[in-house]
Amino acid sequence: MTALLDPDFCYRVARSRDSRFDGQFVLAVTSTGIYCRPSCPAMTPKRSNVRFYRTPATAQAEGFRACLRCLPDAAPGSPDWDLRADLVGRAMRLVSDGVVERDGVRGLAERLGYSARHLNRQLIAELGVGPLALARARRAQIARTLIETTALPFAEVAFAAGFSSIRQFNDTVREVFAATPSELRAKRGAKAVGGPGLIGLRLAYREPFDAGALWAFLGARAVPGVEEFDGDTYRRTLRLPRGVGSVALTPAAGHVHAELALADLRDLGTAVHRCRRLLDLDADPVAVDTALATDPVLGRLVAAHPGLRVPGAVDGTELAVRAVLGQQVSVAAARTIAGRLAEAYGEAVEPEGARVFPSAEALAELSPAELPMPGNRARSLLALCAALASGELVLDSGTDPADALAALQEIPGIGAWTAGYIAMRATGAPDVFLSGDLGVRRAAARLGLPESPSALDDHASRWRPWRSYAVLHLWQSELQQ
Repeated sequence: MTALLDPDFCYRVARSRDSRFDGQFVLAVTSTGIYCRPSCPAMTPKRSNVRFYRTPATAQAEGFRACLRCLPDAAPGSPDWDLRADLVGRAMRLVSDGVVERDGVRGLAERLGYSARHLNRQLIAELGVGPLALARARRAQIARTLIETTALPFAEVAFAAGFSSIRQFNDTVREVFAATPSELRAKRGAKAVGGPGLIGLRLAYREPFDAGALWAFLGARAVPGVEEFDGDTYRRTLRLPRGVGSVALTPAAGHVHAELALADLRDLGTAVHRCRRLLDLDADPVAVDTALATDPVLGRLVAAHPGLRVPGAVDGTELAVRAVLGQQVSVAAARTIAGRLAEAYGEAVEPEGARVFPSAEALAELSPAELPMPGNRARSLLALCAALASGELVLDSGTDPADALAALQEIPGIGAWTAGYIAMRATGAPDVFLSGDLGVRRAAARLGLPESPSALDDHASRWRPWRSYAVLHLWQSELQQ
């Protein structure tokens, strides 16, 4: 049994109201029938009246209702699922991305390469519930968000959240939140944070959080027409399973404020999940910083930027294409090339001048001569797009980083640096070290670390399993010179 599932440990966390553990487990109170975050401000119940579960879905399956005070369903996601590359971790990420609603349990199992029966058995063994219960909890959370932040009729809310009927929607909301949809909406006044035609919501994270460095990283690489950064808010268009959309992300006290515009509201949960992965919001920064700070050199960098996150991606295909475009050119040059591709082959959306980044299918149909880059790199890009368009290569939250690294390096022209960069950002791999990166090597030399890639790799082994975060710290140190 892991520490987080040890009842005595969990109860000590609950008594201390330590918000770092929000999302890593929930506590259910048998005397009230309610489950809460560990940091819930309510009086801590007696030890004999408390049970602990890995996920809200598990607590719901046992008959407990979500606390309307601490909103445990809106806590940051568990860093365990965000990092694990095993079957359960990959399944949890795909459920969060809405695969069950789109493709069913069979589709989820096929995506993972297992039978539906085996997947169900593994999830029940690990979590106590199967994929349907996990998807139901996700639908309930989406429904509450739409109830509280929009004026949509409840029938449309039910449809957008993925419920098959208004009756199922009503029953689930009452069961999970101990309130009717009308009662939830009556309390929404202070929470309605979206503008006209927008869905506004708060994306929770664990402190510390170096928002400045993260927004600066994204802003420096913003592709014209696709992304925009004004110094405070990062905006971008989104390609989602059922249509297009856009999001504006602004750091605020204790959360990230998100405003979403969606062509199809059924994409809300998927959009939120992908924005969280883009910003690495489900990380455990204390665990990362504590581990890296043990290195005398890296410790100084961690102290200067506590809570540094690894930027992810809202679309693995887009990230992979942009990584190839960035080979052997500056960040500014890569932005320019990506902007030209978006303008020429991306789908036009509102407002005027905005584009959704071109799909792999659209780019795979081009010839090398139509791409604004050297011939060899153009051929590598087209081979990558062909693999992505055919489904031979998949880069999303359910992809095993090791599989992605191996598959990418089989494509001519994609070497260790490009494959590692894609795996780090597109799959969210926490333990990729880019020893061949020029910026990493410069920072290492300046800090007195080994300069050769092989020697630097050996030194970086002490930073496992957080070497991706070490890369970000080294890059950040270069920016400050």
